[in-house]
Amino acid sequence: MNGLIKLELTRALRNRKFLFFSVIYPSVLFLLIAGSADSTEKVDGTGLTLPTYMMVSMASFGALTAVLMGNSERIAKERQSGWVRQLRLTALPGRGYVLAKTASAAVVSLPSIVVVFAVAAAVKDVRLDAWQWCALTGAIWAGSLVFAALGVAIGYLANGDAVRPVTMITYFGLSILGGLWMPTTTFPAWLQDMAEWVPTHAYAALGQSIEQSQAPHAKDIVILAVFFALFTGGAAWLYRKDTLKA
Repeated sequence: MNGLIKLELTRALRNRKFLFFSVIYPSVLFLLIAGSADSTEKVDGTGLTLPTYMMVSMASFGALTAVLMGNSERIAKERQSGWVRQLRLTALPGRGYVLAKTASAAVVSLPSIVVVFAVAAAVKDVRLDAWQWCALTGAIWAGSLVFAALGVAIGYLANGDAVRPVTMITYFGLSILGGLWMPTTTFPAWLQDMAEWVPTHAYAALGQSIEQSQAPHAKDIVILAVFFALFTGGAAWLYRKDTLKA
């Protein structure tokens, strides 16, 4: 399995288009949204300045891009090309393939988080304590596993032709409704109520709690845990179903 992880990492790091959208693109969006914002203006209901708020949102968005977009399309195309079928003829267990995909995506997601943090600190003078930087990195990186599991599920749900539109709809829907592109306080009241139950909203809320020097809300942790169980369960079921078809 270690060999497959190394292969997946090499392929991901050679894909310049993927690296741009997962590592550079979130930082560019951060600058577009928060670049001209007043560094003292607070986002309603959070006590955080817009640059500080958007830093966590864009770091979460970058990690989401790396694990969701990377996993879903690659798995669907490998199924279509017969690569997954060939791997089943080796000694690699099925869970090893899924773990290799998840691990490689998680490694690639780390630079996207760090680059957004570096840009926010250098350009918008975002300052936090050392423990907060470490806790933010760990929380956003660990939380991305929820969406890595979703990427695996979509990769087994959709074929090579349909996987991109399915992934894009899911990707943009989670990003926008979860408040990664704009604070949910700008939404209508009914949409704010809906957004509170979206996993990306709970994902970003973990980082915002750390920025506020507060413990994460139990509701956000439960939401992420429930969605992680649903996504991993769905991925496992779809993988077994795909194995039986083969």
